[in-house]
Amino acid sequence: MGENEAETTSSGPSRNWLVKGIVLLVVLAVLGIVVFRYGDSLKLENLARQEASFRQFQQDHPVLVYGIAFLIYVLVTALALPFAVGMTLVIGWFFGFRSGLILVSFASTSGATLAFLLSRYLLRDTIQNRFGDRLAGFNRALEREGAFYLFTLRLIPAVPFFVINLVMGLTPIRTWTFWWVSQLGMVAGTCVYVVAGSTLPDLQTLVDQGAGGILTPKMVVAFILLGLFPIAAKKLLERIRPAKQPEVSKTLV
Repeated sequence: MGENEAETTSSGPSRNWLVKGIVLLVVLAVLGIVVFRYGDSLKLENLARQEASFRQFQQDHPVLVYGIAFLIYVLVTALALPFAVGMTLVIGWFFGFRSGLILVSFASTSGATLAFLLSRYLLRDTIQNRFGDRLAGFNRALEREGAFYLFTLRLIPAVPFFVINLVMGLTPIRTWTFWWVSQLGMVAGTCVYVVAGSTLPDLQTLVDQGAGGILTPKMVVAFILLGLFPIAAKKLLERIRPAKQPEVSKTLV
């Protein structure tokens, strides 16, 4: 009986690693397919050539187009593909400010949460088991201040967002907390990028003339706000929380 229990116990981690390995391979396969199949299609030059067709198709099938754009943005965010900023500008141009802001805001948070959950499922147990003693203080700090410091990192992007997604997946922060704090913390920066995108006259102008040919006063103001916003947000957060930061902030920033 004891031998059977020992075999079951020893085989458990092996099966667990097998499942995690399969999940990781699936994620990498999806990433490879997306880059191979759609990477060129997402370039501005190719999008500009299809502009008239896109507009007509969007008028004929508005819900379908909105849903496809949402799913693509979720995937781009979850897999940390290098298209997010460009897609945000394109979505702002294509859907306008209000619809574009709603789409990007919820899609980016959904993608970030998906990356967070993948990191938690694939890596958390291994990291915690190996560095449990060293991470004890880090985990306690996150239990006390996790929401506030996640909000700080989202508001002031001192660390790339995809790194925040992965690191937070290794912590005890709750999924719901991660979602709503990320949703709230990223909306201001998203708003500025969507405003900038909504000022674009058409994609062909962007391809032909570059940024210099499309700089309007509205866009200049948007990018000035984007540059000033982290400074203003940092000052505001310092006034709200002037006390000494716990070790979690030192670890993440």
